[in-house]
Amino acid sequence: MTTSAQKTVGVIGIGIIGSRIARHLRKAGFDVHVWNRTKKDEPQFADSPADLAKKCSVIEIFVSNDAAVLGAIRQLKPALTKDHLLIIHSTISPETAKEAREEVSETGAHLIDAPFTGSRDAAQNGQLMYYLAGDPADLERAKPFLEASSKGLLLFDRFGDASTVKIATNMVTAAIVQSLSEALAICERFEISPEKFALAVQNNACRSGASDLKLPLIIKRDFEPHFSVANMLKDSNLALELASKFGLELPATSGANKVLAAASAKGWSDRDYAIVSELVRKPE
Repeated sequence: MTTSAQKTVGVIGIGIIGSRIARHLRKAGFDVHVWNRTKKDEPQFADSPADLAKKCSVIEIFVSNDAAVLGAIRQLKPALTKDHLLIIHSTISPETAKEAREEVSETGAHLIDAPFTGSRDAAQNGQLMYYLAGDPADLERAKPFLEASSKGLLLFDRFGDASTVKIATNMVTAAIVQSLSEALAICERFEISPEKFALAVQNNACRSGASDLKLPLIIKRDFEPHFSVANMLKDSNLALELASKFGLELPATSGANKVLAAASAKGWSDRDYAIVSELVRKPE
């Protein structure tokens, strides 16, 4: 029998993704409580993370970066018990994921490393893919909550590996968008229509999910945020930090990182990261 406690869930971080996940959880019949650093017009908005933890034994966390994850955990910590399960969805370093688990384990509570792939529209449609690492019993407990907003779950044996793979896949996506931007700029200089270029990409081996999603937005100059410059810059910084530990050189990631930093410096941090195309198409 499903108890009311098992149908109650907290969501911390009600931004582009978290707000949509909260909606899917409600549609799936869960009793959803939320908290965000800035007040949002959301049902059952808690007074604090600790207040949220008193209401919910399962809490999904969608905050922006490593510091925000650790900050949320430290605010939750006084209210955590052995019955609590935290599901960390932020893209963070594997070291931060392990540090978060250590902090949580001091209370007897449990934690899953659960970054995801899929941006605004995937979240809107309940089509996120979660990368998961944690204790098998915790993963089983989390499954009904994750299935409310996902198309699949990919399990990893070692804690921290889910975060590493999430960073790695974002490296690929950033490089694809940068390459698309440069290729489009060349075609436009030769007065080839962007639509013809897009059709060529669609029928070429270089086609990808990223090109299907981002190239139409680049052509239309539609940079409403699906995944922001700030987030992709943060993730490329994480990738370069991981590479430095092993003396690896990442020229594609380094190049994308520099362009993302330039976009951030222009005040575009909150725009979709596809806006890097503007730095190629209209150089100063």
